[in-house]
This record gives sequence, C-alpha cells and structure tokens, in this order.
Amino acid sequence: MKNHMDLDVWKNSMNLVERIYKLSSQFPKEEIYGLTSQIKRASVSIPSNIAEGSARNSNKEFIQFLYISLGSTAEVETQLLIAQRLNYVQAIENELNDIIAIKKMLNELINYTKGKN
Repeated sequence: MKNHMDLDVWKNSMNLVERIYKLSSQFPKEEIYGLTSQIKRASVSIPSNIAEGSARNSNKEFIQFLYISLGSTAEVETQLLIAQRLNYVQAIENELNDIIAIKKMLNELINYTKGKN
C-alpha cells in the first residue's frame, strides 16, 4: 500500500476540505454550531478516514475506512444542497463535481483493493 499522501483521492479530498471551509464561512453566524460545524466535520472525515484506513494492517480494514469516507462524501453533498436551499450559498456546482469525482475514485479504490484479496 502506498502512503495515503500519494493517493489522488486523498489529495482531491484535502482540496475539497479547503473549499468547504471557505464556502462555509459564508453561512450565517447562527449556523456556527449547526450546519457550518457539521459540513466541516464531514469534509474532514473524508481524507482522515482514507489516511487512517491506509495505516491499518489489512485490506479489509482499509476498505472499511474507504466506505466511511464514501459515506462522508454523501453527507457533504447533502449538506451543500441544504445550504443552497437555505440560500446560504449560491454556486456549488464545482464542489458537487468534486464530490462526484471523489466518490468515483473511492469506488475504484475499493474495487481495486477488493481485487487484491
């Protein structure tokens, strides 16, 4: 297994975290303990679980953490759509496209890792 920092999916998810932090700074101040906090935590969970899983002793554990990352991408996607519906942000197409790409990469990595067993 390569170092997690060598994985494109980890790099892309780190970029997404930066974008989410910048985007969520536009949310109303009363959301600081609500949606703002939740979307930040969910976005951080994506690369964090990739990193943690890659440090585990087995492919089975790695795959489990990749699935957790996949779930976090769905969380971030949903939270972005909520923010848009509440008119906290307008344009989220780039972020949604990034999420689609990250989901695809995670699925490909899961399938590749499963094939190694």
